[in-house]
Amino acid sequence: MTTDLNETIVSFELTADSDDTRFLVHHRLEIARILRGLAQRNEMVSAFFNGGKELLLTSILAVDPDKNSVLLDYGSNEVLNQHILAAEKIIFVTSLDSVKVQFVTTHIETARFEGRDAFRIALPQQVLQLQRREYYRLTTPIVSPLKCQVPLPDGRSVEVPLSDIGAGGIGIIIGSPPGTTLKSGEVFPGCRISLPGVGILEATLRIQSTFEVTLKNGNKVLRSGCQFVDMRPAMQSLIQRYIIKLERERIASS
Repeated sequence: MTTDLNETIVSFELTADSDDTRFLVHHRLEIARILRGLAQRNEMVSAFFNGGKELLLTSILAVDPDKNSVLLDYGSNEVLNQHILAAEKIIFVTSLDSVKVQFVTTHIETARFEGRDAFRIALPQQVLQLQRREYYRLTTPIVSPLKCQVPLPDGRSVEVPLSDIGAGGIGIIIGSPPGTTLKSGEVFPGCRISLPGVGILEATLRIQSTFEVTLKNGNKVLRSGCQFVDMRPAMQSLIQRYIIKLERERIASS
């Protein structure tokens, strides 16, 4: 998107005159189909709660519309698990086939799935399936991840791995070096990303948000959502070529 997938989650409340209402899915069977697709692909789902201040990464395990039930993977951080169980509202954000998927619940509880702990929520009454091109974000490879070279104002530079990439920007993970912080609103010109088989992407990045993320293994890292600033058409073409290439490779290996 022009903002990161995970940055606008707190603004899920849609009014009748919002342009995004046409992307809302209300039919129960269609909602179940979308959620089952996420489960089959084992897509990572970001669960935001406490006003977006806390985040738990999970995935959908099973969907049963007859029982009005959706089961999700239990977290490895028990403190975070207890926080989400006490949350008054949880906003789930993910993507399916490069389309943003978002839904909300006001109640979550513990359950069991195949002999292990899980979370359970009711089947959402509506799902936002946002099919705008600027919202497309492709999760980057976990093995041999893309990396972005970010020049810092003090003359140093830091290399950070990408979590996703799209026409509007990227998500980056800040794990090292210790003490490195990228604050919201900061702009970094001269950033470079090597796109295998495509070329070198050169861009100016604006930090849209930075927040702590607890990974499924319990480790904590910082994640920043970044927007491209005044992107040249040639660079936009590189991104589109890379996304098409990566999607083709994933289809071929599935």
